[in-house]
Amino acid sequence: MSKLIRKESSHHALASQEQVGQYLTFLVDKESFAISILDVKEIIEIANITHVPLTPDYIHGVINLRGNVVPVIDLSARLKHQCAEVSKRSCIVLVEVEMADSVQLIGMLVDEVREILEIPPDNIQPAPDFGTDIRTDFIQSMARVDEKFIILLAINKVLSLEELSQLGQITESSGSRIAESAD
Repeated sequence: MSKLIRKESSHHALASQEQVGQYLTFLVDKESFAISILDVKEIIEIANITHVPLTPDYIHGVINLRGNVVPVIDLSARLKHQCAEVSKRSCIVLVEVEMADSVQLIGMLVDEVREILEIPPDNIQPAPDFGTDIRTDFIQSMARVDEKFIILLAINKVLSLEELSQLGQITESSGSRIAESAD
């Protein structure tokens, strides 16, 4: 009987741990944001970003990541702030974003990566409704941590399908230019 009780209590402990989500927190223009750790592929230092002409302000450029061309978006500019000022704490968070029929690897330029937090579901609330004039579809929810709120981003909605398609075109055209310059 005592073995059964131990198994059940350990099962409940495991179940409650599974409900706690892990989130990578970072700063953009002094505001705290987070994304699910499951969306993060890699975090890299900023190095040799090639700026692509005639692109929107939020597209910072492209990087060569182990032979692959990866577009980098300036998350500050994308979220309607000013373009990010790159500092020694700035880095690129690599995420995979689902497109219509493929997955696109994208780098997000952030001011500073903070930490990985375990946030229980009780501390997560739906995104507020600010009315029809303010776009909030990129906000997955709000997490309450130490009496402050952290905005949990819906990474697949930070860019629209049209913008993702544009990033795919930038990746293809930049990739062919990189291949030509290697010849």
